Amino acid sequence: MANIRYIQILVFALCSSLLIITTQSHGHSGLPKRHAPLFILGDSVFEAGNNNYFNTTARANYKPYGETYFKYPTGRFSDGRQVPDFIAQYAKLPLIPPYLQPDLHDLSYGVNFASAGSGALDGTRQGSVISLKTQLSNFKIVRKSLRKKLGDEKAKSLLSRAVYFFNTGSNDYLFAFDTDPTVLGSYSQQEYVDLVIGNMTAVVEGIYKRGGRNFALLDLWPMACLPYGRGTLQKKGACFDTITPYVTLHNKGLANALQKLEKKLEGFRYSFISSNEFLTKRMNNPSKYGFVEGKVACCGSGPYGGIFNCGGMKISKKYNLCKNVSEYVFFDSSHPTERVYEQFAKKIWSGNSITAPYNLKALFEN
Repeated sequence: MANIRYIQILVFALCSSLLIITTQSHGHSGLPKRHAPLFILGDSVFEAGNNNYFNTTARANYKPYGETYFKYPTGRFSDGRQVPDFIAQYAKLPLIPPYLQPDLHDLSYGVNFASAGSGALDGTRQGSVISLKTQLSNFKIVRKSLRKKLGDEKAKSLLSRAVYFFNTGSNDYLFAFDTDPTVLGSYSQQEYVDLVIGNMTAVVEGIYKRGGRNFALLDLWPMACLPYGRGTLQKKGACFDTITPYVTLHNKGLANALQKLEKKLEGFRYSFISSNEFLTKRMNNPSKYGFVEGKVACCGSGPYGGIFNCGGMKISKKYNLCKNVSEYVFFDSSHPTERVYEQFAKKIWSGNSITAPYNLKALFEN
């Protein structure tokens, strides 16, 4: 009996030790104390609801947006979750809230600054979006708040572990073709692309200067052949090839710019992500990846569903909505479905075929 009692005491002591270790490692929330936050910047591909909080038409806060996962519209331009939502999940973080959300208290897991319609250039849809430069200013405010709450050293450590996730640039080119061609001015194609990339890298360097070290940036999608390109810009169903030289120059230029930053900035780590290659494959061969339709949007109107009026809040109240969204690559005229975003997130999290030199998992493990 004495031996049994001794074993019971020993087992209890071991369990108590394990509990203490687990609690010390993860804190009250079940999240690691030394977690890496996720800060998100960009446009509608990453928008999580910031545009809901100011006067703009660039919103997705109405049905059928959000129906697949959230069951209500959150402001995301998709039927459900987007890439940053999945990346946050894989990194064991909560959903990252939009910066303008009124009840935003805990900033230590990250913030989403993205704004639909925005670009790297201040003049892109100015007055109706939060520009990339303003998103940087909002990050500075968050940084100041974290320093005040955590102290300089802890805030510095947190911000250096964080991953800064960008998707921007597409609207700078679309705006020039669908709204105001004069913005191209007397620029050559290369000069205009250099202007866009210069603004992007300035923001990256601005975050680096304030402690950021880990960056992930997406290249541009095959914009000419999106439903929007086929159905609105071209209006004849063919790809809007006029924009393609800009996309090609941009993607090559961004890759080169990041390589230069790596050499210039000590401790700078990055992931250059080829969303263009990923999406092109699913558009051209949807059945290979589990889809039925790769070129027509699930929600919208006109040729290829390319008129941007999903939900009937823009242009016309009449729109078409597919019966099975999981069969489609695109949800609306410019944005993929949750299934596509999930496939993409898995690939960039732990794969290396469309990410270089690091994948997202490697950036978080710093």
